[in-house]
Amino acid sequence: MKILDAKVHISFLIMETFHLNLLKKFPGLENSSYLRSMKNLATRRSIRKYSEKEVSEKLLNRLMGEASRTQTMGNLQLYSVVVTRSAEMKERLAPAHFNQPMVTQAPVVLTICADFNRTSQWARYRKAEPGYDNFLSFINASIDALLFTQTLCNLMDEEGLGYCYLGTTVYMPQMIIDTLQLPQLTMPVATLTVGWPAEEGSLSDRLPVESFVHQETYKDYTAKDIDAYYQYKENLEENRHFVDINHKETLAQVFTDIRYTKKDNEAMSAGLLEALRRQGFIQ
Repeated sequence: MKILDAKVHISFLIMETFHLNLLKKFPGLENSSYLRSMKNLATRRSIRKYSEKEVSEKLLNRLMGEASRTQTMGNLQLYSVVVTRSAEMKERLAPAHFNQPMVTQAPVVLTICADFNRTSQWARYRKAEPGYDNFLSFINASIDALLFTQTLCNLMDEEGLGYCYLGTTVYMPQMIIDTLQLPQLTMPVATLTVGWPAEEGSLSDRLPVESFVHQETYKDYTAKDIDAYYQYKENLEENRHFVDINHKETLAQVFTDIRYTKKDNEAMSAGLLEALRRQGFIQ
């Protein structure tokens, strides 16, 4: 267990050593934004409880402006962000996220959308005929939107803001589309609840680097590989408890039989495809 524990956390140890060596050579770096950024990446936590302190529009706009410098296909910035602050609108969004309490309790909810509507409108107003009503365009815009989302998360970490990424955005997208009045060729792909932290949050476990990095070609996993890569996760006390309270034999069964079932995945996939049709991304 101690060996596996060290493997899982090796990146943190390397980073700490790297920081210490840098500080020995350059003492003035101690409070630098670079070191703060690196530390934030290594200790990132989801925050689900927020203080009542306001997240100002000026601060949020600055961070979103900075995040827009992230990579983007063709320099088109194929995303839009809908900012929700009103209690009424948060209440209307909550059911699409299975009424998770942070949706209504957070000062701000950000819905990040894959957006080819704006680019298509630009083309039409400039005597050009857009051809972005297709699945490839949805994929391109989604990648842009998610790159923006991650960059914004990194910037919010540096600012001291707390946030929680909601993967539920694509589970029942039509509810979000209707609530936010999204036009065709826009599609919600990510949601962030944002505020000043009222909790520390817990540091989630991560698989070791060798479990997901492949050299030259993809190397499929043997039973021995899976044992080595998942043993630490499976033996965490909270995960063992998770298995027990769900009356399962393995942690994997909790995910396949309860959390993310085939039946639910197929039903939500059908809903996602229908939303994509209504939004004009597939015919």
